[in-house]
Amino acid sequence: MEFIHGLLVVTVVHLLAAASPGPDFVMVTQQTLSHGKKSGVLCSLGIALGLSVHISYSALGLAAVIASSHTALWVIKLLGGSYLIYLGVRGLRAKPGPVDGECIVPAQSATAAKTIGTGFLCNALNPKAPVYFVALFTVVLSPDMPLRLLIVYGAWIMLLQFAWFSLVATLLASPPVSRRFRKFGHVIDRLFGGAMVALGIKVLVTRTS
Repeated sequence: MEFIHGLLVVTVVHLLAAASPGPDFVMVTQQTLSHGKKSGVLCSLGIALGLSVHISYSALGLAAVIASSHTALWVIKLLGGSYLIYLGVRGLRAKPGPVDGECIVPAQSATAAKTIGTGFLCNALNPKAPVYFVALFTVVLSPDMPLRLLIVYGAWIMLLQFAWFSLVATLLASPPVSRRFRKFGHVIDRLFGGAMVALGIKVLVTRTS
């Protein structure tokens, strides 16, 4: 497959995958509505960086091994599901904060590094990723590709991920949207915390194929 054609296929496939509802989308939405655009963008950066884990092992040909290994998928499911439940419980414990003024960032907001790290782990521990990257590498990419092309494809996929979720954060942080949610930050945290717990439980109880 020619490089440009492959790049177009990767773009369409990955944007569709990124736009589908999942832990990454829930995480960026929660961070943006509760803490503002900056937190949403930083979380988006962490999610994009988390893709480097999946891209690296896929380039080494390990994605198929992981996807076909019941034990490996079970371990990833256990870690990923537990992490989502942990994030969800934190959200469920959110308390009301000050509502006066224009700032939607709470007094004790997470550091940039912590926000990026949260996004990174959310993506890196996604148990669906190995199966997705097996399909992607089968259709477009190959471990036999020159390293420089794999690097280009990998960087492009990460850039698409960051651009999509940064757009989501920007739209959610727009004044018309943020004004509606400013007074209900703790409610948003609890709602999305519940969604995270539900996703984590779903990950843990879903059978590996």
